[in-house]
Amino acid sequence: MSSSVTWDDQRVFLAVLEEGSLSGAARRLGLSHPTVRARLEGMEAALGTVLFTRSANGLAPTESALALRAPARSMAIASELFNRQASAPPGEVAGTVRLSVPDFIGVEVVPPMLGALRQAHPGLRIELSLTNAVEDVLGQEVDLAIRMMRPAQDALVARKIADIPLGFFAAESYLRRQGKPTTVAELANHDIIGPDRSRPDLMLVEALAIGITRPNLVLRTDNHPAQAAAVRAGLGIGVLQVPVGARDPNLRRVLPDFVPVMLETWIVTHENLRHVPRIRATLDSLTEAFNAYAR
Repeated sequence: MSSSVTWDDQRVFLAVLEEGSLSGAARRLGLSHPTVRARLEGMEAALGTVLFTRSANGLAPTESALALRAPARSMAIASELFNRQASAPPGEVAGTVRLSVPDFIGVEVVPPMLGALRQAHPGLRIELSLTNAVEDVLGQEVDLAIRMMRPAQDALVARKIADIPLGFFAAESYLRRQGKPTTVAELANHDIIGPDRSRPDLMLVEALAIGITRPNLVLRTDNHPAQAAAVRAGLGIGVLQVPVGARDPNLRRVLPDFVPVMLETWIVTHENLRHVPRIRATLDSLTEAFNAYAR
């Protein structure tokens, strides 16, 4: 019976599973609500099983649906990879490159770098995925990834591209109002912007041993671009990548001789993609750009 389930039906199934509703799946796929419903019902009939039940929060997947998640997602990744591979004529620096970056890097750092890349190679198209989760380079869910730690998988090509210094920054408006700390110990008496529930970030704050704990933070968020926005708004002192803070004329570095962390930065791709022209050009361009950025 399952042989009658087409890839189009599987795409609908995966969209409903990930969006949690027929309407969400319809918006994602650009289909009408009745079309999504009909395809899902047709798939359930072909498989002879119920895939979703209604709940107060939308559609809840059954055990049968959850068992089909992994193969459907693998099909989606393979389809996306096929389209990216087919998007460029052989040997040309053109086509689509899917790049995964942490949220702060994607907002504050990478866009000018991609502008320079596309000036050099106008035929390139970039799919930029902003996430702090580790997307699957090994399974080629993405072509390239910027990561703040060295990957362990042997089948990946990893190149260290920067050691980015972090530092404390505050808006001029905050410093006029609250004064500027002159020692690390004085930070405990200031308004500090920091993490909320991110265990790695909270562990970093604790490891600094500067008298700042989670209850001392006047604004807590695990979104790093939001932390930067709060610093710029004058809410308090926060940690920024030094090149980002230094280029903002409204920010001042606090305790400039104190570097809490040097942030290792790596660019990663699959070994099967390293010599593909569009991947090689992007890899080399970002390596040069991050080297310059960290300096």
